[in-house]
Amino acid sequence: MLPTVAIILKGYPRLSETFIAQEIRALELRGFKLCLFSLRHPTDPASHPIHAEIEAPVVYLPEYVKDDIPRVLRAWWQVRNRAGYRLAFKCFVKDLKRDFTANRIRRFAQALVLANDMPSSVTHYYSHFMHTPASVTYYASMINQKPWSISAHAKDIWTIEDWEKCEKINSCEWVVTCTSANSEHLSALAEDADKVSLLYHGLDFQRFAENQEVHSDRDGSDSQDPVQLVSVGRAVNKKGYDFLLDALADLPRDLHWHFRHIGGGELLDDLKTQARELGLEGRISWLGALPQTEVLVSYRQADLFVLPSRISDDGDRDGLPNVLMEAQSQRLACLSTDISGIPELIDHAKTGWLVPQKNALALSEALQMLITEPDLRDALAEAGMQRVHSEFSLHRGIDQLVEKFKVTVKLES
Repeated sequence: MLPTVAIILKGYPRLSETFIAQEIRALELRGFKLCLFSLRHPTDPASHPIHAEIEAPVVYLPEYVKDDIPRVLRAWWQVRNRAGYRLAFKCFVKDLKRDFTANRIRRFAQALVLANDMPSSVTHYYSHFMHTPASVTYYASMINQKPWSISAHAKDIWTIEDWEKCEKINSCEWVVTCTSANSEHLSALAEDADKVSLLYHGLDFQRFAENQEVHSDRDGSDSQDPVQLVSVGRAVNKKGYDFLLDALADLPRDLHWHFRHIGGGELLDDLKTQARELGLEGRISWLGALPQTEVLVSYRQADLFVLPSRISDDGDRDGLPNVLMEAQSQRLACLSTDISGIPELIDHAKTGWLVPQKNALALSEALQMLITEPDLRDALAEAGMQRVHSEFSLHRGIDQLVEKFKVTVKLES
């Protein structure tokens, strides 16, 4: 009999985290009984079709202590005498001295509720993201004396202190992460490097069926039929969209293109202002966050996908963006940057095109080349599709994950 697993998430459902939804549904289809715990309520106005397929119930923890003080106090009263409570509280106090913030207190309060609300049938706690969700899971697993594990991604790895990563890795049963760069970094921090494994998220190709449309021969010469550029990503610093706008502004004025951006994000208004100041307003459509079905249509209508990812000043960065895999699965040529795990997917000038981060000039030159050379786009698109199908299947990663859960349960028994 397969185990019951609790999955702890920062927010659920989220349009920007389709890879997590894919994983949850795939585990259900493999026979796992799941329950979901979310640290915050969804803020997205829509959801993807896959969210409707997921059967696991979701419990929302109080996002802030003040949101539900009686619930936090009831949870504390119920768990205060459990075998692991004293150790969890001692670890929390130690962490609070090193990170004296309201967020640290909030994480422990959420952990009290998580430990109290956790069904007794759950045999394993599994946290997506190494920062806040893992902190909550770390304390709750200690209180209830249950094994736990982590799926680490991008910002959650590179924006927290090494001491915190070390203690979480050494406390949990195993860690999976989505890029070789992440894996090497976390392995170097672990007492037992074998705890850390590379696990690509991959795509469910039943949801991203092969695009049968014939490639367009648009080359930017026809004002009535401009080359269609698209990007999917939140308007946040690490996505580098400010550099993309500068690069687009540097393109020859007689080159005809149209750019569509899909996604919300805190910098969206700033980007719209920048585009207007650069004289690009009429050549850009800001579509906001869209469900996966509509994103898929946009991939299939486009000629080139662009994602100018960068490393932010605070260390935040993309891991291996799923949107690049999605675009490639639709036989769409991709232009991105050579940071983090992106070169693990895109082999420069073979399965896509890469430029240095934060380099608007190099990005503009690559854009001009790919806009004006449809045959090159087609060759990159075809090679990219073949690579993503051969190396980045969702089911390969799920196979690895299932085996890890099974081993953990055997060790516990």
